[in-house]
Amino acid sequence: MNLPNKLTIFRIILIPFFVFFMLFEPENLIYRIIAEVIFCVASLTDLLDGKIARKENLVTNFGKFMDPLADKLLVCSALICLVANDQIDAWIVIVIIAREFIISGLRLIASDSGIVIAASMWGKIKTTFQMIMIILLILNLSYFFAGTILGTIIVYLEIILIYVALVLTIISMIDYLIKNKAILKENI
Repeated sequence: MNLPNKLTIFRIILIPFFVFFMLFEPENLIYRIIAEVIFCVASLTDLLDGKIARKENLVTNFGKFMDPLADKLLVCSALICLVANDQIDAWIVIVIIAREFIISGLRLIASDSGIVIAASMWGKIKTTFQMIMIILLILNLSYFFAGTILGTIIVYLEIILIYVALVLTIISMIDYLIKNKAILKENI
């Protein structure tokens, strides 16, 4: 097994530990910091495995399948934990996860026709804002600074990031669907 695939498996192995530290004692700052570190390390392995795989020509079918799956498992786990901790509304997370299923389905249909749908500019922007939002929400600074001016600023920042990520999620989904409508027409 090559290094990029090992990093992908490592990312998947980190997810239960991340979930534990997010849910066991959600008000515990130390646990939140540990969860943050795990999430950031897992996210960095995503950057590394792709770069290494492309640079060293180590792209495998396993990696093509498991890398995006590992990413979705990590992000969805984080979002579900944030719902469980009452930090984000469930309907927002449902929209975000639904978009991931829709685009994954579109990519699967395209791959049956030998077409690879690369990440779009909107998809990359969406991912950036989602990751920033998740990283900020994991720390739960609005809880720890509640009742202060800083706490109020953080609450508004969190709300803005949540809705920006939501809007970008919808825009990127529409962009993928419009750009790939021919694939959909052929397969409906």
